[in-house]
Amino acid sequence: MQIFLNHEAFGNAGAKSSSFRSSYPYTLPHLKREGGTYFVTFRLFGTLPTELVVKLKREREIILEQALAAKRPLTWQEREELFQWYSRRVDGYLDAGHGECFLRQPEVAGMIAGAFRYFDGLRYDLRAWVIMPNHVHMVVQPMPEQTLSEILHSWKSYTAKEANKILKRPGCRFWQKESYDHLVRNDVDLARCCTYTTMNPVKAGLCDRPEDWVWSSLYQKPVETKQDASSPAAGTATLR
Repeated sequence: MQIFLNHEAFGNAGAKSSSFRSSYPYTLPHLKREGGTYFVTFRLFGTLPTELVVKLKREREIILEQALAAKRPLTWQEREELFQWYSRRVDGYLDAGHGECFLRQPEVAGMIAGAFRYFDGLRYDLRAWVIMPNHVHMVVQPMPEQTLSEILHSWKSYTAKEANKILKRPGCRFWQKESYDHLVRNDVDLARCCTYTTMNPVKAGLCDRPEDWVWSSLYQKPVETKQDASSPAAGTATLR
């Protein structure tokens, strides 16, 4: 088993001979394992105001303090604490719909959903995914010879260009550069991450049931009746 960790988030901790090495040049700790499954979140650019980002970074540093001091990777307990903090503080803010919400637009959300599904079963196994108005969650397992960083780069670069074409804003930043990922520990953690992902629209008050949200791996298209077929909104769900 190989595990990769972003050293920069820990003050460049660790020696080259360690089984841990840098896999991301950004600021969040990214624990990697060959054959691992990950809960991943990435958000639109500018969805968090600068003053909030500064505050959140300070809160995060408190969680990471012991690992930083000892120059070691996070323990599973610390990873869990970081996951709970991220879910409560960052996702809680995003779910309120702050910042640009380009992903509300069906054409943009549909294009992104298509990009996620395009290589499913070839480059990665998508266990669960959801597209929210200003961010995305997914549970993904890279196939052998594929890395999470390569998959995320491919998704984000392609969808950013295509979304900006749709929105008629070429050259503008679309996604925030940094992503959050959590290495799934076991089957219980996998079930929790999948449930968290698909329940996010319900938690945010966007729909009543996870299967009602169009841009989700759980979406179930309503069965049309003869009466429904006469309605122009038949078979669709509205992004709120």
